[in-house]
Amino acid sequence: MILLRHIPFLKAVFLHSLTAFGGPQGHFGMMLKTFVHRRHDVTEEELLDYNAFCQLLPGASSTQTLTLIGFKRGGIPLAVLTLVIWILPACTLMGAFSFLLEYFDQRTLKTDIFKFVPPMAVGFLAYAAVKAFHLSIKNTATWIIMIVCALLSFFLFKSPWIFPALLIAGGIVTNLSSKRIPQVHATPQKIKWWNLWLFGFIFIAAGITSEIARVQDWPNRRPLNLFENNYRMGSLVFGGGQVLIPFMFEQFVERPKSPAVIRKNANRKQAVISIDKTDFYTGAGIVRAIPGPVFSIASFTGGMAMKDKGKTLQVIGCIIGSLAIFLPSLLLVLFFYPIWHNMKKYATVYRALEGINASVAGIMVASTLYMMKDISLIDSKLVSVVNIGVIAGTWLLLSFTKLPSPIVVAMCLLLGWLL
Repeated sequence: MILLRHIPFLKAVFLHSLTAFGGPQGHFGMMLKTFVHRRHDVTEEELLDYNAFCQLLPGASSTQTLTLIGFKRGGIPLAVLTLVIWILPACTLMGAFSFLLEYFDQRTLKTDIFKFVPPMAVGFLAYAAVKAFHLSIKNTATWIIMIVCALLSFFLFKSPWIFPALLIAGGIVTNLSSKRIPQVHATPQKIKWWNLWLFGFIFIAAGITSEIARVQDWPNRRPLNLFENNYRMGSLVFGGGQVLIPFMFEQFVERPKSPAVIRKNANRKQAVISIDKTDFYTGAGIVRAIPGPVFSIASFTGGMAMKDKGKTLQVIGCIIGSLAIFLPSLLLVLFFYPIWHNMKKYATVYRALEGINASVAGIMVASTLYMMKDISLIDSKLVSVVNIGVIAGTWLLLSFTKLPSPIVVAMCLLLGWLL
């Protein structure tokens, strides 16, 4: 009964899941518009803090940020419901594509209705970058951190290590001086590290069980291997979906063809999990054209991994892929955030937050410029001009009107259909 009062919030999460295009960069701007300015579930400062914290963790950062909004409103039960509602539409669509892929002509997957989704996502990111700038840049130190982080992020954008490295560096820089934020006496609180045991236990148990199943060549070991592969990637991938996809490509496409893996499994009846390269590329393209988290590609790869085992096991493969890839994100964010929240009482951490938030602002500025550069480098000058117009129009609508994010998304989809 207590959860009934959160139904309007969960409806907003569901609508967000149907309209959140553009990956984690675009998602943040939409969350800012929906959950801060329209619904007031969290403040701008809280959302920026959540986003900065989640950038330090492996896993799906936009998913973790949204999960923390649910956690703030209603504790762990609402956080779990928020996660499920957020990932369900995208995972369902990607799982369905693993069944329907053979019936699609590749050209039909490139429908023009989505042509203005990338510039729209840049507009959302520009909106979020401006907000982050006003909240985080307040003195000379934060100005310098923002500019340095923006430059490094722009030129090293494709390096997954750059974002957590810049956040950590920003936190160190603002701790070089204790004058602005001196240490005050705070009552130390015991940190309950045992909460991390579940995450570690699943990681180790999945790895050991998967390897035993491979060595002993269990006849039905593929679901175990699939769970371990996805849980491991969900636990170790920094940088979001753009980094997860290359990890998956190596794991499911390239690795099964390597001579070492072929020799290791030569005498076993059960082959390692393998996905056709063309099918994988198609799934990687589809996931960028639908709303929701890019990590939902795990539902597609899970289905493709079990495709030759029958429809029932293929459905199970979709479920295993989705569960295993998002479970580490949930465990890490819910177990680490109380520790992080407790540590924020200390001046060292509070000073670090000043630098981390300035780093986030710099990363957002660089991401906006980097994505604008990619969008402007199009053969047709007319399309480039229209894209720039969509970016500017999206930013103006978000900044100076009260239009909800889904309406802005619908307008861009309609524009793609009309043109």
